[in-house]
Amino acid sequence: MSSESLRSEINNLERKVKLLLSEHTQLKAAFQKLSDENQQLRTQVSEYQQNESNFQNQAKISKIVESMIVGENDSEAVKDVIEDYIKEIDKCIAHLGEA
Repeated sequence: MSSESLRSEINNLERKVKLLLSEHTQLKAAFQKLSDENQQLRTQVSEYQQNESNFQNQAKISKIVESMIVGENDSEAVKDVIEDYIKEIDKCIAHLGEA
């Protein structure tokens, strides 16, 4: 191989390496962007699931309250039961927050 063809081959290899490095940098940036977006979407899904769970709990409490026949004397007892449910729910939420 002549010296001239060797230089030409080295120049071609350098150009290809530069192109590969540029493409690697672009792909790395795209990966980071998609990774950030993925994390953001996971957070949103988690929030939506928590909201759904809270909504379901509210619906269950509403059904319990509606199923109770409340007379004038029973209203205090119903209020105490509901407060106990709320305290229990708060404990569960606190426990989930620790996990």
